[in-house]
Amino acid sequence: MNDRSADHVPAAARPFILGLTGSIGMGKSTVAAMFRKAGVPVFDADAIVHELQGPDGALLLSIERAFPGSTGPQGVLRERLGSQVFGDPDALSRLEAIVHPAVREERHRFMARHAGAPLVVFDIPLLFEKNAQADLDAIAVVSAPADVQRRRVLARPGMTERKFAEILALQMPDADKRERADHIIDTGTDIAQTRAAVSRLIGRITQ
Repeated sequence: MNDRSADHVPAAARPFILGLTGSIGMGKSTVAAMFRKAGVPVFDADAIVHELQGPDGALLLSIERAFPGSTGPQGVLRERLGSQVFGDPDALSRLEAIVHPAVREERHRFMARHAGAPLVVFDIPLLFEKNAQADLDAIAVVSAPADVQRRRVLARPGMTERKFAEILALQMPDADKRERADHIIDTGTDIAQTRAAVSRLIGRITQ
């Protein structure tokens, strides 16, 4: 872990909020799980969206009204919804206008539940890309060497070189994320070393 931030004292009225991000294949989900195992509450924005758009999800009716034929008994039909919003900025804006307020509301509930915690983590995959830095006290970027990232991603079922390239094109380069980070968590090393780095970061913030 490369720590480039000054000592940061959390606001007395709420927990210290650490934003956690990283490009595809960098190991962000693994690091988020390490925070959870250490007892740190983690708000997973992606998981919340999946829940809101899953079976009986709270957003299904609104999404179906805005994008007819994009939902079913199992929730949002991702390929159908994607075909209606991909490459259409106006359609994407309409979808975000439905999803983002609901996620914010869930985040407020999360903060209310964990108001007494010294530290909480906001797991935000596209933190920099979506300019989601507001309200964060610090940002940790999960990173690994490019060859490790590539090997991990291409091992995923259904992943191809072309898909990988398309995803990378939509994400800020890892070097830029590292430059903007307050903390860098290296997952290109032994998992025990990564776990120790997470533990040190938790200790520094909470102490």
